[in-house]
Amino acid sequence: SPSDYAATGGCRQYSANIEKANLDVLQRESSQRKHLLSEALVCLKIPGTEVSEENAEILGHLVCDLGGEYIRSSGGNLLKQLSQCESFLPDQEEAIRSVISSGNTTFGPPGAWSAFTLNELDGLIPVFDHSILQKIPK
Repeated sequence: SPSDYAATGGCRQYSANIEKANLDVLQRESSQRKHLLSEALVCLKIPGTEVSEENAEILGHLVCDLGGEYIRSSGGNLLKQLSQCESFLPDQEEAIRSVISSGNTTFGPPGAWSAFTLNELDGLIPVFDHSILQKIPK
């Protein structure tokens, strides 16, 4: 629980310890993983579904467990962290495509991307559909 870390940095320390742990030993969407995420969201005082880029960094790999509503509400704030996830649920994939297609991210619309941008979003490329891929400059 984050309260266990109150004397040593609270939410940051809690998330840092989770980051070091192998979350994959817990099954995706298990109650334990949901609890870890829920505790972190409460600790960071995230009231709704919008997560700032700073909080996304603090959450680390827990970002991979955020649902599609968080991804949509947070716009591009989660993309960098999400690109490090091993896999996505269909709802997450749809939300990622929606955010990318909107072009309202720090990366801009796919038509303005460079090789550097693709490198930054490397882990998300398998989620891109044809409509996104065709807009990326050769």
